[in-house]
Amino acid sequence: MARFWVCVASAGFFLAFLVLHSRFCGSPVLRNIAFAVSWRTEKILYRLDVDWPKHPEYFSGITFCVAVDSLNGLVYIGQRGDNIPKILVFTEDGYFLRAWNYTVDTPHGIFAASTLYEQSIWITDVGSDFMILWLHGENGTGPAKFNIPHSVTLDSAGRVWVADRGNKRIQVFDKDTGEWLGAWNNCFTEEGPSSVRFTPDGKYLIVAQLNLSRLSVVAAPLVGSIGECSVISTIQLADQVLPHLLEVDKKTGAVYVAEIGAKQVQKYVPLNSHVPAFGS
Repeated sequence: MARFWVCVASAGFFLAFLVLHSRFCGSPVLRNIAFAVSWRTEKILYRLDVDWPKHPEYFSGITFCVAVDSLNGLVYIGQRGDNIPKILVFTEDGYFLRAWNYTVDTPHGIFAASTLYEQSIWITDVGSDFMILWLHGENGTGPAKFNIPHSVTLDSAGRVWVADRGNKRIQVFDKDTGEWLGAWNNCFTEEGPSSVRFTPDGKYLIVAQLNLSRLSVVAAPLVGSIGECSVISTIQLADQVLPHLLEVDKKTGAVYVAEIGAKQVQKYVPLNSHVPAFGS
């Protein structure tokens, strides 16, 4: 028994020596040991941009939604409240540009659809000038049924991904025919997704879970397959931040999160050295 404790003490002194040697002599030995120990830990793919926005005082209501106009470098934010501007416009660098409060009452979602020839912003409170190509809307738990469908996004293969929040899953449809292609539910046993968006390369989905105050980076499946959900990394936000809807900049990969609990929008930028997809 005494020999055991002697070995433990010797190991402790050896590690302490390595720490001091690395600290004052720049030895690579400890760095190699640290890598060997920590390679199994979860990768950190994003960091919070603490300097965005430059003027957070303009968040005067409950921030419900955010959209990015990547072509023009603009970020649009919809907020709810009395006697406040409902739409705020910032640059991607975080500088406040303008606000308006016309025709918008209680914004829920916002989408930027700008082209090289025209700037276009769609808000769920405004307009109904659409042609219905297909419709799924029955309440329920089976395939193609919903319980609080909360967010929709489209991938490059023509598949529509729907955050079916109340059913704790993401459902997938063909964008032209409306055919049900499959669903993910294994990643959302605690709470359903409130928002879903693809990274610019289409290799990952960024998913928000409202009451868990959590963002997840999920691997996208190959074309022709839905498979099962696989979480690559998570970003745990502070309690009661409540991320509602999010948007991903199609050029930079930055993630903007509208937080109804914190009454703010935060920006997360990818660590390119750890996410080769953003640089490819």
